[in-house]
Amino acid sequence: MKTKILFKIGGRAFEDGQSYDELAESIKHTHEADIIIVHGGGSEISRALKDANRPTRFIDGIRVTEKQDIEIVEHVLSETVNNRIAARLEQNNVPCARMSGKTDHMLVAEPIKRHGYDYGFVGQIKKVNPKVVDRALITGNVPVVSPISADEENNSYNVNADSAASALAVGAGCSDLVYFTDVPGVKSGEELLNSLTITEAKQLIDLGIIRDGMVAKMESAFEALRGHVERVHITCWQGKETLQNIINNNSLSGTTIHM
Repeated sequence: MKTKILFKIGGRAFEDGQSYDELAESIKHTHEADIIIVHGGGSEISRALKDANRPTRFIDGIRVTEKQDIEIVEHVLSETVNNRIAARLEQNNVPCARMSGKTDHMLVAEPIKRHGYDYGFVGQIKKVNPKVVDRALITGNVPVVSPISADEENNSYNVNADSAASALAVGAGCSDLVYFTDVPGVKSGEELLNSLTITEAKQLIDLGIIRDGMVAKMESAFEALRGHVERVHITCWQGKETLQNIINNNSLSGTTIHM
C-alpha cells in the first residue's frame, strides 16, 4: 500500500507559479506515495469581504464569519482558489479532483464556541469520511480540497485550513502532514529548530517563543500526531527535491514535529 502525504498549502506559500510547476513535476515522478492537497486563502477572503463592504473581525485569531459572509468565503475557497490550484497542476498533466469538506460529507463540522464567544459560521471538524478522497486517489487523481465544510444539516462552515488538514490527515491515514508556509519553520531567536517533540513545542509556547499564528498551527500538528500521523513538517517549498526528501525522511530546511 502506498504512503499518503497531505500537503497544506497556505495562501502565500506558493505565490510564484514556478513552485506549482515544480510540485506538479514532483507528483508525476513519485510512485511510492499518494498526495492530498488542502489549501487556505485567508488574504483573498479578506479582499473579497472588503470589496463587499463587509467588516473583517478576529477574536483570538479566529475570523468571525457571519451568515452574510459565509457565501463569499465559500466562493473564494471552494471555487476561486480551489480551481486555480487544480488548473495549474492540470496544466502540468497532473489530474486533479476538485472538492471541499462538503463533498460527500467528507468533513462534518460543528460550530466553534470558545470562552463564551459566538464566532458565527466558523466550524471545527467532528467527523471525517475519507472515502471520496480514497476514490480520487484510486483513479489517479490528486484531491485538491477546500476547507469549507458542513454540519449534519448541510449548513456551510468556515473551517481553519490547518485544522481541516490535520483532521483529514488523520482520517485518511497519512504518514506525513506538511504545512507549507511563507516561513522556513519554527525559530528560537535566529536559530531554526529542525526537530521538536510535542513536549518541547509546548514548552516553547509557554515561554512565548512560539506565538501568534504559529500556536494554532502547532495545536493542529499535535492533533495530527495524537491521531497517529507519524510526522508533521512546517516548512516552505524547497524546490523539486522537496517531496522525495519527505518520502525518504531526509532532512528538510524546516521543522519536523513528532511524538
